[in-house]
Amino acid sequence: MSMNFVRKLPIPQETKTKYPLTAHAIEAKAERDRMVKEVFEGKSDKLILVIGPCSADAEEPVMDYIYRLRRVQDEVADKLILIPRIYTNKPRTTGEGYKGMVHQPNPEEKPDVYKGILAIRELHSRCLTETGLSSADEMLYPANHRYLSDLLSYIAVGARSVENQEHRLVSSGIDVPVGMKNPTGGDLSVMMNAIKAAQSTHNFIYRGWDVNTSGNPHAHAILRGYVNKHGQSLPNYHYEDLELLYSIYSKAGVENIALIVDANHANSGKKPLEQVRICKEVLHSARHNADIRSMLKGFMIESYIEDGCQKIGEGVYGKSITDPCLGWEKSKKLIYEIADLI
Repeated sequence: MSMNFVRKLPIPQETKTKYPLTAHAIEAKAERDRMVKEVFEGKSDKLILVIGPCSADAEEPVMDYIYRLRRVQDEVADKLILIPRIYTNKPRTTGEGYKGMVHQPNPEEKPDVYKGILAIRELHSRCLTETGLSSADEMLYPANHRYLSDLLSYIAVGARSVENQEHRLVSSGIDVPVGMKNPTGGDLSVMMNAIKAAQSTHNFIYRGWDVNTSGNPHAHAILRGYVNKHGQSLPNYHYEDLELLYSIYSKAGVENIALIVDANHANSGKKPLEQVRICKEVLHSARHNADIRSMLKGFMIESYIEDGCQKIGEGVYGKSITDPCLGWEKSKKLIYEIADLI
């Protein structure tokens, strides 16, 4: 057993200096950040949709998807803020399989994390610069966050990471909303502890620095369903689940009670077409309960150009190579329907 150090990688600041943002892109992101934060602070009644592929696997189809999203955003701007889901890290339960663009910028070639770092910065940069839409990514590796910190308006901490101390502490120093998913086992206290930790101040070691953080008041909950001891996927988006979460939240002593509902994963049993029904049911619950409506800030939707998923190498353009997604035509219809139901 050994660890082979392949090469020294550029630090985030070097990468940002080599691939800087334009002044226009910086202004566009600042405005988007303001709009998104106002939703979580209750100053805006708009809902947020973090929407896009399960995993960003190739630049061309992902950008194609984002351009389509841009056109729809213009039509629903009075109701919804669409945040392209550009997830460039992919958690693997057993450690096997495609781990995302940061590892393999080309899924059919060997891993190359140097090229991966450049590829993910290029993709997120193109999204912001060419469409004006700042994006979302999952913080799977806290040490990698700084490579994209000037590009993201939303960050998710996954179900397998939410109990990790480093994820919580780094989240406390991030200046955009960070969503904490409930763990795979479904324990809401784990998620709430993560939110409280992320909203608190901390001192810790990060990337070789002694750092202090001021706390992130926009850290919030993501319900994504859970898996029971028999390995069965079970939902936690029903009316009673949302009532329970509000009750727990209101006693937790945290700022900005806020929830994003992940309509896929264990909530849908990874059946992407169910996302349509799930979003509508949650909105129905919100119409009948003022507390739920005040807490609900939006949805996560796994969506790509084509329905379903494929194996690496099959070559279907715009079709997921990880979890199955909702195709574009169904996704576009769902966005319009959500806007109409608010």
